[in-house]
Amino acid sequence: MADFSHLDAQGRVQMVDVSHKEATERLAIAVGVLVMQPETLAAILDQALPKGNVLETARIAGIMAAKKTWELIPMCHPLELTHVQVDFFPAPATSTIRIEGQARVAGRTGVEMEALTAVSVAALTIYDMCKSADKAMSIEKIHLVRKTGGKSGEFVNQG
Repeated sequence: MADFSHLDAQGRVQMVDVSHKEATERLAIAVGVLVMQPETLAAILDQALPKGNVLETARIAGIMAAKKTWELIPMCHPLELTHVQVDFFPAPATSTIRIEGQARVAGRTGVEMEALTAVSVAALTIYDMCKSADKAMSIEKIHLVRKTGGKSGEFVNQG
């Protein structure tokens, strides 16, 4: 069980002690895809839904969620994020919106969970604002694309 950093030698859950780690510049990029009906995507892009500007609301929600990740995920450390960015890439040909979240910090632990949380909450916000028009939307393929910094260095997801 010692291979999992959130478990001690007895298998008990623990918050990882990062006090001995050196602070480094860290970046994480995550993505996810929201699949919907073509009419729903058109309504989002035309800002024709009654709840307002869906993508800008989702951007704010994603940024706010990244800042609160430590309150949502039990073993995450509170981080002094230096930057969070959420972007949307609509693809009318596939009736999807690709969501990309980036998080940066100069710290002792990574920001992967913050980037993933930003994408997840942005996707959930889009779903919430559009569910009256399209309950069959699906949130898919949320994953880490890249991370830099720290002891393990750079990771690029090839999948």
